[in-house]
This record gives sequence, structure tokens and C-alpha cells, in this order.
Amino acid sequence: DLVLGSTNDVWTSVFKQKNKVYQPSKLVLFRDATQSGCGFATSQVGPHYCPVDQTIYLDETFFDELTKRFGAKGGDVAQAYVIAHEVGHHVQNQLGIMDELESAQARGSHQANKVSVQVELQADCFAGVWANSLKDVGVFENGEINEAIDAAAAVGDDRIQEKAQGYSDPESWTHGSSDERVYWFNHGYETGQPSKCSTI
Repeated sequence: DLVLGSTNDVWTSVFKQKNKVYQPSKLVLFRDATQSGCGFATSQVGPHYCPVDQTIYLDETFFDELTKRFGAKGGDVAQAYVIAHEVGHHVQNQLGIMDELESAQARGSHQANKVSVQVELQADCFAGVWANSLKDVGVFENGEINEAIDAAAAVGDDRIQEKAQGYSDPESWTHGSSDERVYWFNHGYETGQPSKCSTI
């Protein structure tokens, strides 16, 4: 709730500067499976955002997966990064950015994966913008931001594929490499400006 509240503050302010109204997303915590506006949500899918009901779905066991399966160090800030990334998708939905991904996927375009990566990296950048807003208010203890950077690296397509199949196939990436995810989170964190988050 604390993370969601702080993301709402950031995006309400950003939208207000652009004479737009930010509608906060909802967060549903579940275990194993639940019904969402986008169908059946399971823990295998991982944390995700459903644009239909503007809700983030998060299986509470995912954070154990993040450390055990993906090798992240974990911690509160790593968990906050995951939520802030999904809120980034909500922001994209409100700005119409997700429509581009949906139309590429509907066309079955070979560009769909490329667009998906751009959308995911922008959500990482938006998560960095959120982290920047808390930089000077004493929320993060010294070095804690590294938990978020470590989590971003842990869920890079290259690292996940190498663990699962022993090699990485960039053509099939949907989220970006570890280095790309870290770069874009850091870019948002350092600039604090959503306008700098264009990954195209």
C-alpha cells in the first residue's frame, strides 16, 4: 500500500503538469491463481498488469521466486521496484502507449517482440522515475537502491533464458536484457523525468 500510494503521488503530479488526470491503479495480491479482467491469473505468469480492469496482479510467492529462482538478493526495495514497474504499465495504458503493442500483436507482426521490449524497458524507466521521487526523503537507506537494480538484472530475458535453457535467444526476448533493464531503471532514477523514458 505504501508503494502504491507513493507511485500515485508521483504520477498524479506528472499528469497534472500535463493537464491530465491520473486514475490510480488497483493492486490484487493472490496465491496460486485468481480471476482477472484479462482472464485467469496464475503464479506462473508472474506479476502483471491487466489494462481491462486497470489492476496489477501479484502472487505473493513471487518474491520468493525472485530470490530462489532468479537469484536476486531481494529486499523491500526490490519488491517495490516490481510494483513500480507494473504501475509503469498502468501509466502507459493511460497515455495510450500500450495500444501500439496491442496493434503490433494483433497483426502478428515480427515487430511485436521488439515493441514489447520497448514497452517493458519504458516501464523500468518509469519505475526509476518513481524511485527518484523518493531519493531525498529518507525512504531508501544507504545502498538500498541497489536491491532494485539487482532485481531488474535478475529478470532480464538473457539471464532467465540462460538459466532455463542454457543459452539466450535475443529474437525471442519480450522484456529486454539484464543490462538494458538496469540501464533504463537507472536512467529514470537519475533523470527523474518521464519524458526521458522514450526507449524507441
